[in-house]
Amino acid sequence: MKGIVDKGSGTPIVLIPSLQGRWEWLRPTVDALAKRHRVVTFSLCDERTSRFPCDPEKGFDNFLEQVDTALDRAGLERAVIAGVSYGGLIASEFAARYPHRVTGLVLASALHKTWQPDPLQERYLRAPLLMSPLFVATAPSRLRQEIVAALPTLGARLRFSAWHGARAVLSPTTPARMARRIEWARAHHFAKPYSVKAPALVVTGEPVLDQVLPVDVTRRYLDDLDSARHVVLEHTGHLGSVTRPDEFAGVLGRFVDDVKRCA
Repeated sequence: MKGIVDKGSGTPIVLIPSLQGRWEWLRPTVDALAKRHRVVTFSLCDERTSRFPCDPEKGFDNFLEQVDTALDRAGLERAVIAGVSYGGLIASEFAARYPHRVTGLVLASALHKTWQPDPLQERYLRAPLLMSPLFVATAPSRLRQEIVAALPTLGARLRFSAWHGARAVLSPTTPARMARRIEWARAHHFAKPYSVKAPALVVTGEPVLDQVLPVDVTRRYLDDLDSARHVVLEHTGHLGSVTRPDEFAGVLGRFVDDVKRCA
């Protein structure tokens, strides 16, 4: 349907993907949420597979316009807006700029506007193609502890690794696009936090298990948003939405039910 994936029925949730940009990397999350809710998602508009317009001159604003357009294409006036990692940065800014379209805000292991890359990440941003082999080579060591905690059996780990590998082949990421997305965010003038009117849920993994983005970065939203509550998804780090999708969907479902009761 015009570049969006629309699955399930019930309270609508718009799910914004992470820095990889492809919605397929969140397929387990989509499937779990769609058991009880209507889930609308998409690939970010600067992906070649996307059917949304993208003007490089607009930078980060492209993604805000994309969420607005996705709601229109799905026939929705308002929805719960949920973002994972980089998608959380988009979701929070959309909630501030388009408060009339947001019934609730979910930020899962979300990047915060104040985040600054460490020296290794800075080198990656300056030369994404050159640094991408190192990034790929070090990924298993960064993620191993989390995967072992989230998936305690060898069979579950092998299945997840096979799925993850298939996504990398069938829905490949582009280092240059990922770096550009970070640069667009760093150049963007973000709205003031008080512009967010909707109730908010901040979801993180356990601090020791998130080796991608420090949990304290995501927790900064708790200082920004008076209505925000925080839930720790146990036995996960940065990948909790895909390593434990049913548990993640349960956390979001309880939040959505509360939003409905208070509406």
